[in-house]
Amino acid sequence: MYLKCHVFRLFAITLSLAVLSAVSMAKPKGEKALKVSLPEEFLDASGKAVSSKTLSGKYVGLYFSASWCPPCRTFTPKLVEFHKANKDKFEVLLVSADNSSKAQANYMKKYMMPWPAIKHQSTAANLLVKKMGVSGIPYLVILAPDGSVVTKDGRGDVDSMGNKAFLKWTNIQAEKVGR
Repeated sequence: MYLKCHVFRLFAITLSLAVLSAVSMAKPKGEKALKVSLPEEFLDASGKAVSSKTLSGKYVGLYFSASWCPPCRTFTPKLVEFHKANKDKFEVLLVSADNSSKAQANYMKKYMMPWPAIKHQSTAANLLVKKMGVSGIPYLVILAPDGSVVTKDGRGDVDSMGNKAFLKWTNIQAEKVGR
């Protein structure tokens, strides 16, 4: 299992480098902050559709994770607690690297993830992995309510700051908007 994490990381790094080099060559100076478009609907652990409207007005954590990844299984309970403390203004969206839809659903159920997931191995999920430059999991990208990327180090913030991480993110976003 640990080897799978490293194999996925190596693949993601290679893919990320190719995408980043293409983006850096095409990106004009002064370009606005990176924004993310999400699908119109997601799935809960039972496979039921969840509207993207549930994210409206909230900060969103794109959580790149998988049940077979030991560091993910360690971080997920911390993220569940963080989500509970901030659920009125923060939502998580799982982007799974599991081997199947069933494994993704079982992971969500086992860890009582109260958030939806992007459909397993969908085009939208694969594009997010590329666009965010995911080089390993667990990986948590924080989006502002307008879809702009606040930080790609959400995991580090939650690990080191606990609930104070949310204040950090809102301050970063306020500073970006105030520019």
